[in-house]
Amino acid sequence: MTGLDQRRQAAALPRGPLAGFAAGSLGMGVWVTVPGLLLLYFLTDVLAVAPWLAGLTLLLPKIADVLLHPWVGHRCDVEQARRGHRRRLLLVGCALPLAFAALFAVPGGWRGASAAAWVALFFVAGNLLFAAYQVPYLATPADLRIGYHERTRLMAFRMVVLTLGILVSGLLAPLLAGGDDATRAGYLRMAALLAVGMLAAMAVGVAGIDRLRRTAAVAAPPHRAGGWSTLVASLRDRQFRWLVGAYLAMSTTTHLVLAGVPYYAEYELGRPKLTTVLVAAFVAPALLVTPAWLAVSRRVGKQRALLAAQLAFAVGALVLAVGRPAGLPVLVGAVAVLGVAFAGMQLLPFSMLPDVIRAADTDRAGTYTGVWTATEATGAALGPYAYALCLAAGGFVASTAGQAVTQSAGALAAIRYGFGLLPAAVMVVAVLLQRRYTLDAAARADAGRDGAA
Repeated sequence: MTGLDQRRQAAALPRGPLAGFAAGSLGMGVWVTVPGLLLLYFLTDVLAVAPWLAGLTLLLPKIADVLLHPWVGHRCDVEQARRGHRRRLLLVGCALPLAFAALFAVPGGWRGASAAAWVALFFVAGNLLFAAYQVPYLATPADLRIGYHERTRLMAFRMVVLTLGILVSGLLAPLLAGGDDATRAGYLRMAALLAVGMLAAMAVGVAGIDRLRRTAAVAAPPHRAGGWSTLVASLRDRQFRWLVGAYLAMSTTTHLVLAGVPYYAEYELGRPKLTTVLVAAFVAPALLVTPAWLAVSRRVGKQRALLAAQLAFAVGALVLAVGRPAGLPVLVGAVAVLGVAFAGMQLLPFSMLPDVIRAADTDRAGTYTGVWTATEATGAALGPYAYALCLAAGGFVASTAGQAVTQSAGALAAIRYGFGLLPAAVMVVAVLLQRRYTLDAAARADAGRDGAA
C-alpha cells in the first residue's frame, strides 16, 4: 500500500458536514439544468436565432472549456499545495450567478446573430466561473481520508441535493419565464430570481467543504511542476481515459434529452405545459432511487450498476421514439425510466473518479477533475448541438415569442427521433466505452481488505 493510500484510509464522515458539502450542488444544479433545458428554445423561439446558429452558440463556448477546465484544475492543485486548501477558487466561482442572470438579459431589440453573440459571450464567462467552483468542489473526495464505499456515500449526499436543485430549477424556470407566454422580460425575471438562490447555496457549500477538511483532510503534498505535463499524464492513464470517454457520451445524451424536452412537449405531445411534467418525471426519481443505486453499487460494484443504468436509459429512449401513438402515460413512464437511469449515471461515475485518482497515486486531483469537468461541459454543449442539428436537418422553422409557425412533417419527425433514437444510439456508445474500464474489481477488493483490517 502506498503512502498516499495510507493517508486516505477510510474515515466515516459525519452527516452535518456532508449535508453542507452537498448544499453547494443546489447552485450548480441550476446552472447544469436551466441553460440545458431552456437556452436552445430561448434562442430559436424567443430571439429568432436560426437552429444551426443557435446550436453553434451553445457549442463554440464549450471549445474554450476544453482548455480552461484543465487549466483551472492545475491552478486548483497549486492552491492546494501552497495553501493547504482550494478555497480561493471556490469563492471566485461564487460569481457564477451574475453570469447566469446576464445570459438571459439580452438587450431589447437584439435578435438573430446579435442576440446569439450576447448569449455566447456570457456562456463563456459562466462556464469559466462554473469551472472555478466545480473543479475544487469535485476534487474534495480525493482530498479526504475516505475509502471506496465512503466516496460513494459522499457523492450520494451530493446527488440527492443536486437532484433537488435540478428538479426545483427545472420546474420553476419555465413557470417563472411565463410558461406558454414566455417573453424576454419573463426569462430575465426567472434568471434573476434563480441567481439569488444559487448564490446562497454555493456559499453554504464552501462552508461545508471547510468543515469536511477539518474532519478528514489529507495533508497537502509538496508542490511540483505541473501545467500541461500533468494534463498529458492524466490522459495517459488508461482507466481514466475509458471512464472519461464513457462519461462524455453519457453527458451528451442527458443534455440532448434536456434540450429536447420543450420541443417534444409542444410539437409531439401538443401541450407546452407538459414541459414541467416531463422534467419532473426525468429528475424526481433520483430523490427516491439514489439510496437504491448506493445499495446496488455496494452489492455488485459501481461499474456493473452503471452498466445497468446505461442500458435502462437506452431502452427508455427507444420508447420515446415511438411518440404520441404510445400514449401519454407510457411516454411519461419512459421519461421516468430515463430519470431512474440518470440518477445512477450521476452518482456512480462521480464516485468512480476518485477511485481512479487513488489508484494513480497522484497528488493532481485538481487536474484529473479539471479534465473531467471539461468533458462534462463538452457533453453539455454537444447534446443541444446534436439536437439542433436534428431540427435543422428536419427543416424546423425558428420564430419569435408569440409568433405561430406550422412545422413540416420532416421537422416533427426530427423532434421525435432526436429525442428518442439519437439518445439511445449515443448511450450504446457509452456502454461500449465503459466496458473497457477495468479498475472497479480491484478497487472493491481493496475496500474489502480495508474493511477486514
